[in-house]
Amino acid sequence: MGPQFQAGLGLAARTSQKGPDSSMASFLQTGLRVLLVAVCGAIPPGVSADVYRYVDDAGVIHFTNHPVDDRFEPIRVAPAGFRRGGRAPRVARYDSLISRLGREHSVEPALVKAVIAAESNFDPKAVSRKGAQGLMQLMPGTARLLGVEDAFEPEQNVSGGTRYLREMLTRYGDMTRALAAYNAGPEAVDRYRGVPPYPETQDYVDRVLTYYVAYGNTLSR
Repeated sequence: MGPQFQAGLGLAARTSQKGPDSSMASFLQTGLRVLLVAVCGAIPPGVSADVYRYVDDAGVIHFTNHPVDDRFEPIRVAPAGFRRGGRAPRVARYDSLISRLGREHSVEPALVKAVIAAESNFDPKAVSRKGAQGLMQLMPGTARLLGVEDAFEPEQNVSGGTRYLREMLTRYGDMTRALAAYNAGPEAVDRYRGVPPYPETQDYVDRVLTYYVAYGNTLSR
């Protein structure tokens, strides 16, 4: 059996290793990789591993490459040379709003913040080439269905976007497909039975997950 690690962010952290001493370098490399992802979204060149995570009742995010129960969900890891979204933007202006609405709609605030970072980089007046608007880049039709009257008003936008994200999480039961549906639409996810083969959507999912891990426990739950 190869080297294993398990680490928690927040209240606790722990590591374990099984196997010969010669595996220590590989073990440390994999552990360092996850630490770098958690802190700044960076992936050391040439390092690739399957990583799983779950958030416990105390709000601690746990990572492992050897899941021991079904609470762990896989995090898609980019292969060597893949360009992710870079360092997660450190903007705290909307943290209290994000935390409150995340709790209200049962979505982890760190995930809401990661979506905002990827969608608009925290610009409440952002408009995409396709016409998506505001912090969470709501299309006008989607905004109307969500009861959002002014997509450029931060609270309305984040409330509507978080409710829509909650719908996608409930519909698909996992974060990766929910994020793909948020970006490309649920029809595309259903058609391909997973993340569509669109470079933009694949990059989006990886970027949001990178930001999500980086934000970790920086927001109240």
